[in-house]
Amino acid sequence: MEQDNHLFFMEEAIKEAEKAAALGEVPIGAVVVCDGQIVGRGHNLRESNNDPTGHAEMIAIREAGKTLNNWRLADCTLYVTMEPCPMCCGAMINSRIHTVVYGANEPKFGSAGSQLNLLQFPGFNHNVHIVGPIMEERCSGLMKDFFASLRKKRQQQKQESLEK
Repeated sequence: MEQDNHLFFMEEAIKEAEKAAALGEVPIGAVVVCDGQIVGRGHNLRESNNDPTGHAEMIAIREAGKTLNNWRLADCTLYVTMEPCPMCCGAMINSRIHTVVYGANEPKFGSAGSQLNLLQFPGFNHNVHIVGPIMEERCSGLMKDFFASLRKKRQQQKQESLEK
């Protein structure tokens, strides 16, 4: 049953990632779940808001805190389409998120095990349970498709400028 919940909520995070892609943002989406309900949603908005902290996880965590009227999210699970970066892991630790479920590994900045594991660092006063990757092919496909499309657009623009 838990696996079914993971798949359901990861689909919701994917919907958020698709919103980001529609805006021309890197397609990463996140949802925070508490007691079976989504209490926070987010998708990347770094470019749109000129905000280096505009990561999907950060936005979803902020919204969850407002929804629950509490910065402590100890009974919450965060679902995110890509393995979180160090900044987002820090926010999860500081907000006391119980569990993170992520879609695909992030080979450059992954901080839930790919490059390092900040979420379970022995010296911290809070550790986050990690589940993932799940739906890896689908989540990494969002990224691959986005960057392939971006490269194609750049190539077309380059070709058009050469033809002028």
